[in-house]
Amino acid sequence: MAEQITTPAPQRTEAALALVNATLAASAAKRAAATGSVLAASGITLLKVITGLSTGSLGMLSEAAHSAIDLVASTLTLFSIRMSDMPADEDHTYGHGRVESLSAFVETGFMLASSIWIIIEAVRRILRYDRGEPLSLHFSIWPIVVLLLSMAVDFTRSRQLARVARESHSQALEAEALHFGTDIWSSFAVLAGLAASFAGQHFGVRLLELADPAAAMVVSIVILRVTWQLARETVNALLDATPPEMRDELEAALRQVDGVELVEGLRMRRAGARYFADVVLGMRRNTTFQRSEQIVQAATEAVQRVMPGTDVVVRTVPVAGRQESVFDRVRAVAQQANLAIHDVTVQQMDGGLAVELHLELPEHMLLREAHETVTRIEAEMKLQVPEIRSVITHIEAEESTIEDAVVLNDDRALEDEVRRAAEAFPEIEDVHNVVALRTGDHHVQMSCHCSMPDNLPMGDVHRIITQMEAAFLRERPEVARLLIHPEPVTDNER
Repeated sequence: MAEQITTPAPQRTEAALALVNATLAASAAKRAAATGSVLAASGITLLKVITGLSTGSLGMLSEAAHSAIDLVASTLTLFSIRMSDMPADEDHTYGHGRVESLSAFVETGFMLASSIWIIIEAVRRILRYDRGEPLSLHFSIWPIVVLLLSMAVDFTRSRQLARVARESHSQALEAEALHFGTDIWSSFAVLAGLAASFAGQHFGVRLLELADPAAAMVVSIVILRVTWQLARETVNALLDATPPEMRDELEAALRQVDGVELVEGLRMRRAGARYFADVVLGMRRNTTFQRSEQIVQAATEAVQRVMPGTDVVVRTVPVAGRQESVFDRVRAVAQQANLAIHDVTVQQMDGGLAVELHLELPEHMLLREAHETVTRIEAEMKLQVPEIRSVITHIEAEESTIEDAVVLNDDRALEDEVRRAAEAFPEIEDVHNVVALRTGDHHVQMSCHCSMPDNLPMGDVHRIITQMEAAFLRERPEVARLLIHPEPVTDNER
C-alpha cells in the first residue's frame, strides 16, 4: 500500500493564506470588470437612444433597448458580485453566491420583454407600410458612427469580461460577456438594415425600405437566443444541475485515490463562483482511523485538482475490500459487534475452513451471556464467510480493574527458573529485566525481556516464547502469568 504523505501544518497555513489572497484578487478583478461594463453600457445606451430618436430608425431604437437591458443587467451584475463575495453566515451557510444566478434569472425577464416589444413594433411598421404609410427614416451619418463605436466597445468588453469570468468562475460575468459578444452581431444587423433602408429610400426600391424593421426582428431573435441560453444556465445553477462530463471526471479522479474502494452519492452544487461537493467513499472495513483521514485528505485534493476551490465534504462507509483475506473478514465480523479478537488461526480441512480464535469479553459478564455472544458471532462468521465449516472460540476476560501490586525483590528462585526455561531454546541469547509482582489477590505475575536474532521470523518468535512460557508455568504453578517481551540482539548494543 502506497504511503500517504500529509501536508504539515505550516504548509497548510500558507496554502490557506494563498487561497484567501487569490480570492480577494479575483473579487477585485470581478468588481472592476463589472464596473467597467456599467460605464460602457451607460455611454452606448445614451448614444443609441439619441440617434434612434433623431433618425426614427426602429432598428436603432431596438438596439437602444438591447443596450438598456445590458445596462440593467450590468448594474444587477455589479450588485450581485458585491453581495456574492460576502462571507457565509449563520443564515447563509453556503455563502451568498446564488445572488449571481438570481440576478441572471431576473435579467432573462427583461430580455424576453424587450424582444416581444421589438417584434410587435416591427410587425406594426411592416403592416403600416403595406397599407401605404411611409416609414419615416431620416438619413444621418451618426447612426453609422454610433454603431461602429458600439461594436468596438462591445468587442473590447466581451473579451475582457470573458477572461475575468474564466479566471473567477463567475456566472454573472460569463452572462455579461455573452451579451456584449452578441451585441456585435445585432449592431451589424442594424447597420446593414439602416444602409439598405436609406438605399431603398434614395433609389425608390420599396422592398429595401423594409430592411430596418427586418433588422429589428433579427436583433430580437438574437436577444431571444441569448435569453434562452442564459435562462437554461441560470435554471440549471438554481436547480443544482451537474454536467455529466464533470461528474464523470470527478468520479474518475476519486477512484484513482489509493484506498478508495467505492464512489457513490456524489452531489454537486454551485453558489456563484464556488462549487460544493458531497461524496460518499467506500473504504476497506479494516482501515484505521488515521489511514481513513489520509484517504479523505487525498480525495479532497483530487476533487480540488479537477475543480479548484471546491468545498468538499466526504462521508466514509466500510466495505469489503477487493483483496480481503479470510482473516480480514473474520476480524471484520468481530469489529461490527465492537468486540476484540486475536490469535486467529485458520486450517483447511473437510473441504472447508476451520477457524480458531481468542475473543475478549468483559470480565464481569456472566457465562450464559458470554456464550450467547460467542454463538451469535460464530454464526455471523459462517454467514459472511460461507467456506468456514467450524469456529472454535476461546473466551478471555478483558480486565477492567486496576490492581495493587508489590514487587518481589528477594525471590531469586523465580528469576533463576525463568533463565533455566530459556536455556531449552537456543534462539534465546539473553534473558534480562526479570520482574515478579504479587497482586492484591496474592497471585504472582512475572515479566521478562528475551534477546533473539534480528532476522528471526515473528512466527518462530511467537512459537518460542509460547513454549518457554508453558515450560516455566509447569515448573512454577504458583505463578499465574509470565509475559515475555522479545527484542532483537542489536537492541542491546545501543
